[in-house]
Amino acid sequence: MSRQLTVGFDLDMTLIDTAPGFADVLRALGGEIGVELPAEQLVEKLGPPIDVMLAPYIPEADLPQVTDRFRALYPAHAIINVPALPGAHEAMAAVREHGGRVIVVTGKFKPNAQLHVDHLGFEVDHLEGWVWGVGKAEILRAEGASVYVGDHIHDVEGALAAGVTSVSVLTGGCTREELLDAGTHVVLESLREFPAWLEDHLR
Repeated sequence: MSRQLTVGFDLDMTLIDTAPGFADVLRALGGEIGVELPAEQLVEKLGPPIDVMLAPYIPEADLPQVTDRFRALYPAHAIINVPALPGAHEAMAAVREHGGRVIVVTGKFKPNAQLHVDHLGFEVDHLEGWVWGVGKAEILRAEGASVYVGDHIHDVEGALAAGVTSVSVLTGGCTREELLDAGTHVVLESLREFPAWLEDHLR
């Protein structure tokens, strides 16, 4: 008997347009701590965990406290104003139509990721947060995923480390060439193309 289809999705810039909310949190955080954080520049690099992104701008000794404050500020600044990306609901629905499970594996702090999932009405069977790059592989294997969809080269790394099909979308900060060089199997313009791709993939 064949194993049930399980498809993993990244969250930021794959399922949701995190940019406006993320920038708002950075501005609020910078105002509190008296550091001018380059919000627009950092938004273009979404993907890594917040401690990795802030490390160049915050003294190492202060980083844990500052990242904790980022996560605390996040719900008030980055949930209501963050939309689902075009095709996100339809991509997950396509997995369901094939009797599959949907999992979300993200570098985001899990409680904040859950707020996005709940606010946007995403039907998710499993959500795992605070995992990045090859660290995503363990979750993908444990959940029996055969496909992982992301927007960043580190999402590709996680998929390849797990031995699953890497599907990349161009809605994040990485180019087609960067994603292909990282080894992704498929590049889609957006999740709007995912249902048709999945149909072909499962034939």
